[in-house]
Amino acid sequence: MRKHSLIRNSVIAAGLMVAFAAVPFSQVMAQDSAPASQTVPEKAADGLITTKIKSVLATTKGIKSTDISVTTVEGAVTLSGTATSSKEKAHVVRVTKKVKGVKSVDASGVTVAAAPASGSSSGM
Repeated sequence: MRKHSLIRNSVIAAGLMVAFAAVPFSQVMAQDSAPASQTVPEKAADGLITTKIKSVLATTKGIKSTDISVTTVEGAVTLSGTATSSKEKAHVVRVTKKVKGVKSVDASGVTVAAAPASGSSSGM
């Protein structure tokens, strides 16, 4: 019985590895902004870098990763979207720079959301 459990877990793990291996290649195909001179291995590397960054951002506390978009071309990462604070934006840049393969980070497309007004005007 234990052998069947081990085999089943191995098959599930292999399936997940194949599924996640396909993600960078689908992202490479979606990156139309990549230069025409970029080779397939470079595009695959950029897709892998993008995937790593998205994964790290998603698992890092204090970062709302669903509001940040990541694009990578030849190791140059461009971030866009909205951060809740300038502290969060700086944290996103810092975390992104630590990912292996990142040559530069452009976060000029990340805007800081305006803080909601602390007082409400109720007319009293």
